[in-house]
Order: sequence, then C-alpha cells, then structure tokens
Amino acid sequence: MPPEGLTLAEDILHFWFEECRPWQWFRRNQGFDRSVSERFGPLAEAAQHDGLIEWEANQTSCLALVLLLDQFSRQIWRDQARAFHGDVRAQGLSQLAMDQHWVEREPERARRQFWLMPLLHAECLETVNMAIPLLERWVDVATADVARRNRDILLHHARYPWRDQALGR
Repeated sequence: MPPEGLTLAEDILHFWFEECRPWQWFRRNQGFDRSVSERFGPLAEAAQHDGLIEWEANQTSCLALVLLLDQFSRQIWRDQARAFHGDVRAQGLSQLAMDQHWVEREPERARRQFWLMPLLHAECLETVNMAIPLLERWVDVATADVARRNRDILLHHARYPWRDQALGR
C-alpha cells in the first residue's frame, strides 16, 4: 500500500477512536454527521464504489475501510438507501478480520467492536446469529444483547423496519 493510504487509514482510526467520544458513535447528530462527511466523504464514496482494495491487505487500513463502509456511510448518507450500500463488503471484511486473526490480536475492545459491527448490522438472520457469540467473546454482553434484539426483529419482520423508508420498501 502506498504510504499515503496508510496515513489516511490512520487518520480515520485516530478520528474515530481518539477524537470522538463513544456517545458520538451512535447518536443522531447533524453536526457530527456533517463533520464525518466533510472529512471523510470522498473516501467513503471511493470505498462504496469498490475502491481502496489495497486497504484490505493490512489490519490498520482494513479496520479503517470497515469504518468507512459501515459507520461513516450511515452518518454521511443518513436516512438514505446509500447508508447501507457498503454493508455486504463490510461484512466480508469482518469475516476477513476473523480469518486473519486480526480481531483476536486487537488489544482494544472498541476496535474489536467495530471489526464486528457490520455483522450486527446485517439483515441476515444467519449472520446476526453468528455475530452474537463473537460479540460476547470479543466485545461485551451489552453489544451482544443489541445483536440479540436485532435477531428478534429479523425473526419477526425478516428485515429492520427502521430502514424501510430509506430503502423505499
């Protein structure tokens, strides 16, 4: 990977895990969304168009890519179908991180959480079921409980109803 790619990835991780506070990660806030969009919108755009492939080969840059595809996309394109466009690729990268043992070698719980977050976001019952024990082992019971609630919603609706308007269904 060219050095500038690793620097951009490190900037993403520094922003998310050092500059931001955990409460910002999951709260709806237009100012925060705008900040993410202004700083990282072009990179998220590239990631959603199957760009940044070389980032998949390195633990640091791959986690940054997961953030671009999963979390940042939800903030940049909030309430739009595009917010979920990177989900399948992000889920594949979560699996890659498991296969490469990047999750188990990651000492920081918050980083392990975001490695696995795309699995929790999946609208696939099998994927969410697979995520629950991983979240219990590598993150915490509270996050696994979120996945359990998601599983229950999928069992009842076969989708996440809160996405219906954005996805036009």
